[in-house]
Amino acid sequence: MQFFEIVLIIVSTAYVGFNRYINKKLGTKYILGLLVFTIALQLILNGFRFQMIPAYLILLIAIITALRHSVHKPKIIVRVLKTIGILVILILSIIIPSILPVFELPEPRGSYNVGTDLIHVKTDRDEIITKDPSDKRELLYKIWYPSEADVSSLKGEKYVDQASRIGLARMYGTPPALLNYLDLVKTFVYTDLPVADGRFPVLIFSHGYASQATGYYAMLTELASQGYVIINMNHTYESLGVTFPDGRITSFDFDYAREISKESMKVDEALEKAFEKGRDFEDRHTIIKNAMKNYHKAEIQVRWAEDIIFTIDLLEKWNAKGLLKDKIDFDKIGVFGHSAGGGTSANVARLDSRVKAAANLDGNPWGNLIDTTLNIPFLHVSADWPEEYWDINSHIYINKSADCFYESKLLNSGHSNFMDIPFMIPVQSLSRAGGIDPYQGIEIVTKLLTSFFDKHLKNEPDSDPQKISEEYKLLEMTVYQGDSLSSVSN
Repeated sequence: MQFFEIVLIIVSTAYVGFNRYINKKLGTKYILGLLVFTIALQLILNGFRFQMIPAYLILLIAIITALRHSVHKPKIIVRVLKTIGILVILILSIIIPSILPVFELPEPRGSYNVGTDLIHVKTDRDEIITKDPSDKRELLYKIWYPSEADVSSLKGEKYVDQASRIGLARMYGTPPALLNYLDLVKTFVYTDLPVADGRFPVLIFSHGYASQATGYYAMLTELASQGYVIINMNHTYESLGVTFPDGRITSFDFDYAREISKESMKVDEALEKAFEKGRDFEDRHTIIKNAMKNYHKAEIQVRWAEDIIFTIDLLEKWNAKGLLKDKIDFDKIGVFGHSAGGGTSANVARLDSRVKAAANLDGNPWGNLIDTTLNIPFLHVSADWPEEYWDINSHIYINKSADCFYESKLLNSGHSNFMDIPFMIPVQSLSRAGGIDPYQGIEIVTKLLTSFFDKHLKNEPDSDPQKISEEYKLLEMTVYQGDSLSSVSN
């Protein structure tokens, strides 16, 4: 909760609880003045948000009590009922703003300030998700880039676009207006900044399935501040939402998702059979290999890989004019992603030789990657899944990479610890986060990603992802270099 929200609750509750004593010391106008002054400070400095309605109700009760200015004790039953009612409202006034807080994003550590812009592209590819056969696929990119401009007098852009808010509200069954408080979250990215001088490595980022494409502010802001241009994909109809420049909003297509997942039960049954106790690795591998190619998520990752490869094709055009003119280093292109986007990044690493390094944040690469040996440096970061979790990636990455392969695990983490969700919803059962402090979790992940891409894209000799695992006990890592193996476990 914000400071003046806490002050408002304390002042209002204290007066309601001790009004008879306070009334003997102060006149009505002074009490009303204090209450009005407190709510004015809260609204001006913290802003209005729906989560504070129970607190505003306590304030209203306090104002009514002050106007009555009673110095006489009411009957016991009245006092008991009043106390119970106030306690219930007080509990709600604390719990609701705490579940959906005005949180603080980590401040970026890099030497650059961070600018953002949007690029909207209408492709000539058929849009197979919609029912209209004439529809063509549209993509909206959010570009995060390093800037040397002075931002001391500027206000950061609003956190998360409207379409993502609508999709998030739909996911959690709340009215979209309940998320308007996100306007109060301070971001460290700014619109209309010039790109810094020079050419920069490009990282293409792919989000998780049915998640916020722009729900990775902490991670992407940090990487851009370290001197990377980030192309933030938004896979239309399979993210929570897209707000196009003309105001159109598209949301996750649940009908299409249900349609393509009809046969997934057969694959799930096969995987369950594969991971039965007592089954040896080779037998399990055969079952998984067949299942990988028939799962509906393989189809999703094929489509997303096409989106990313199409985007790499666009880089020449973007480098010729517009925001990114003469800013792209074509010898330093990387891809990374989270969940389904992480699996997609691994598939793109297999398919497109222009990609020089890739990272997968807790995703399974469905499709044809299994039994393939990658040819570029690759980083795989897993959440800390329970022992009964199906470790499919131990089969997918069986051949690792002919170059360098980093196998790592973020201990005490959950699937959402690579996103902003643990900041936004600090309740593990709702956010799917682990027990790790979300700020420490994202710090480890961003340092690891920066070190990995600094070493394998920027060719900085002092960068070494293995040193990050030595720095943090919550990061386990095994490094495979061609046929050789070295390991660090903390």
